[in-house]
Amino acid sequence: MHEVKDLTAPITSFSEACDYLYALRNQGSKYGLERMQSLVGALKNPQGRYPLIHVAGTNGKGSVCAMLEALYRENGYKTGLFTSPHLIHLGERIQVNRQALPADAITAYINRMRPLCDRSDLPPTFFEYIAAMAFLHFEAAKVDLALIETGLGGRLDATNVVDPELSIITSISLDHCDLLGDSLAAIAREKGGIIKPGKPVLLGCLPPKAEHELRAIAKERGCPIRSIRERFPDESSLPHTNLEGQFQRWNAALAIHATEILQTRFPIQKSKALQTLDWPGRWQRLQIADRELILDATHNPEGATVLEQNLRTLKTPPVIIAGTLGEDRGRSLIQTIAPHARELILVEPDQPRATPAATLRKFLPPEHKNPVRKDSVASLFPKLTTCTAGNPGDTILVTGSIYLIGEVMTRIAGCPPQHGKFLQDKV
Repeated sequence: MHEVKDLTAPITSFSEACDYLYALRNQGSKYGLERMQSLVGALKNPQGRYPLIHVAGTNGKGSVCAMLEALYRENGYKTGLFTSPHLIHLGERIQVNRQALPADAITAYINRMRPLCDRSDLPPTFFEYIAAMAFLHFEAAKVDLALIETGLGGRLDATNVVDPELSIITSISLDHCDLLGDSLAAIAREKGGIIKPGKPVLLGCLPPKAEHELRAIAKERGCPIRSIRERFPDESSLPHTNLEGQFQRWNAALAIHATEILQTRFPIQKSKALQTLDWPGRWQRLQIADRELILDATHNPEGATVLEQNLRTLKTPPVIIAGTLGEDRGRSLIQTIAPHARELILVEPDQPRATPAATLRKFLPPEHKNPVRKDSVASLFPKLTTCTAGNPGDTILVTGSIYLIGEVMTRIAGCPPQHGKFLQDKV
């Protein structure tokens, strides 16, 4: 660990920059807008200097942002993309034309922002710092359009200092109930906090109670509202994408309908961008050590339902490697995947909130008979392009926490993580 000894001296290395961010992480996560409003105000509100689309939702928001980015970039627009968390490198969160922010630029932005943050009575959290950095970078790059994914919720999320051309809410299900509420209606109200007066709103496939709440918010704020079910009433008409699964077809439909809503200001022609989308860790197929490896982040009950649909398409039962953060998430995942697993391998992601393997084992259905064992990511993926799970010819599925997916990708790609252990915070 590299300690920053002189708080007045500039940070000179990326390692030192990570240590600075790590110190922010140690101060704990906080939820609310006051700190972020203070920070972007001190930075002269860079997020107001280019048009953007704001995307919230329980699932699918990152995929929709990636799809929109591809569609607009393919049509000649210079795009900014802000998503979280990253899989391997911190700069993945902040991209211009799908080029991740390099380490030296991150260090430079920290040095630019640090005097404001260190002297502030409202020091920002890690996530707020990175979001503000994204806003600055998109301003400096003079993007034509930015795609901004919320971190958590919407109303009090750090990104909710923007005034978007369009707000999109992809899905609503029970997740982060301790912060967002324990009902679909309550969570919808939190996600609906991104709806801005007079600006159009696009809704994904939502439960009726959630949609009712969001329509009420939109009406109160004088917003035109569109629904993906109205645009694509027949599932057979959904667009196709190279990302597998029916859920991704709904995401693609949202992206396409969003471009239709904004066609007057941001005209585009038809393109094949959705057929060549690069969005790792979402039912991503790789070949490794004579095995087919599928990486799929599935971190809540709604995601587990989508995962089960994909599992049913496999010709033979896979060996499944699973690890989660949080018992509720672990319960829904294990109960979903156990009937499909020829062998189930329980791992604990390298995160403080990782669910113990012994706890995951308790969630197995009573009738489960196939082998179950505990292992580690390091043992299962000991070196570059090596996997010890299963046998040659097997399908190996890694699922659960997106942090687990990133950990596996780091090992099989042979990339050193950029302090990834602590740079995953959402708030």
